[in-house]
Amino acid sequence: QVHLAESGGGLVQPGGSLRLSCAASGSGFSISVMGWYRQAPGTQRELVASITDGGTTNYADSVKGRFTVSIDNAKNTMYLQMNSLKPEDTAIYYCHVNVWTPWDTANSWGQGTQVTVSS
Repeated sequence: QVHLAESGGGLVQPGGSLRLSCAASGSGFSISVMGWYRQAPGTQRELVASITDGGTTNYADSVKGRFTVSIDNAKNTMYLQMNSLKPEDTAIYYCHVNVWTPWDTANSWGQGTQVTVSS
């Protein structure tokens, strides 16, 4: 199995910054794409940002210009640098990965990390 370990969430004031990390562990796979999703109370889970192993990125309109997703291929770790945070960014952030194996594709979700933006 592919296991994801998330970290970096916490409480931050509006305008502040946080960096989330998501490390993929296991063996026998190659990352195709990793992404960050978030879900606030009463809302549907939405894609925040994604990045392919080759570095192609995609962002939700609500975070463009403020968030940056990156990946360290050697460490199989994805990061989400969140700047100029707003209260509406408050949510549980989930890491997701799609991987290739020699035989099939697979995917995995992280457990989620809470991000709270409040004064």
